[in-house]
Amino acid sequence: MRYRELTEVMTSAFPVRTRVNYTPSEQTQLTITDDSQSEAFQALSSATAQSILRTLHDTPKPASDLAETVDTSVQNVQYHLAQLEEHGFVKSVDTWYSPKGAEMSVYAPTAREFVVRFDADDG
Repeated sequence: MRYRELTEVMTSAFPVRTRVNYTPSEQTQLTITDDSQSEAFQALSSATAQSILRTLHDTPKPASDLAETVDTSVQNVQYHLAQLEEHGFVKSVDTWYSPKGAEMSVYAPTAREFVVRFDADDG
């Protein structure tokens, strides 16, 4: 078997990109306390993070696709996705496989709308 035929067989063993069956909630309320205020807004303050969120509202995507769309490195996208996920703005909704068989998390926004509520009361 030639190399090209072998790689075609190997890559076909993985479902490269399946249809993502995920619908974000209509609205999520995020409560910002004194402790979390700075970190949550820092996660959203970057132009890259905002571009990632806008792009994900169209369709769920893995970090590599987001990097191409927002014109930055995969590592930069992964950093922002981790920050956005930590604060509840995005989540991993599926796993796809690269042509070489590497697992790729597919991300989507947790909601169509985010309502931010400030809560100064710690109790």
